[in-house]
Amino acid sequence: MLADSKRKPRLRDPERTRERLLQAAFQEVFRSGFQSASIDTILAATNVSKGALYHHFDSKEDLGLAIIEEIVAEMTRDRWSRPLQRSNDKDPIDALIAVVQAIPRRPRDVKGGCPLVNLTQEMSQLDEQFRKRLARIFDDWQEAIATTLRRGQFQGTVRGDLVPEETASFLIALVEGYEVLAKNAQDAKVWNSGIRNIVGWLKSLRAQGPRKRGRSHRSRRVGHSHIRVGSHVRTLPSRSVKRFKLNHEKENES
Repeated sequence: MLADSKRKPRLRDPERTRERLLQAAFQEVFRSGFQSASIDTILAATNVSKGALYHHFDSKEDLGLAIIEEIVAEMTRDRWSRPLQRSNDKDPIDALIAVVQAIPRRPRDVKGGCPLVNLTQEMSQLDEQFRKRLARIFDDWQEAIATTLRRGQFQGTVRGDLVPEETASFLIALVEGYEVLAKNAQDAKVWNSGIRNIVGWLKSLRAQGPRKRGRSHRSRRVGHSHIRVGSHVRTLPSRSVKRFKLNHEKENES
């Protein structure tokens, strides 16, 4: 009895409770979709009361938006944006290939598909707040890839005729398209084949060797500009040059 009387009371940890609810909700939405996700299932998984859940999240919709911003967006940053940002000393195409090849491809990863695509397909036409937050993830993802391609154009290692934003969108479409095909087939071999095809396409984006000497330093193509890199002059789409210079200046300021 004496020992019991000295037992310390269990301290509450609101942040930890919120995180547990968020993770359990993500798993439930990933399994069942947002509309079919059960609040009771989430509460049972966390042993948390309904009152505690609504203390942290005003509604089921508020919980869903938190899943997008705090879990799905972070997954995309961890898988794409941050590795590309850390690869400034690497060849840009090699960096993109490494990111693609690092995408999980186990059968259990293929089974449920991509959380970002799942929520986009389910909720974009039903809820404008969901659509806007999901669009923000795609925009940030696209910009991370486009920035890497611009760096390659500046260095002369990526083809100068590419429009980085459009090429980045195409890469996203390839990745998500193959993930949908693999989910539908419930076969990791489909995703493995997709990765091989994506890697082959990425390799085709490399610049094809140095330009021949004697060529004019002025471009007759509308919408293109020249930029000097060391002793070489590269021809790039004008907006790519502007965007690269802007990003380069921001990096120097930081």
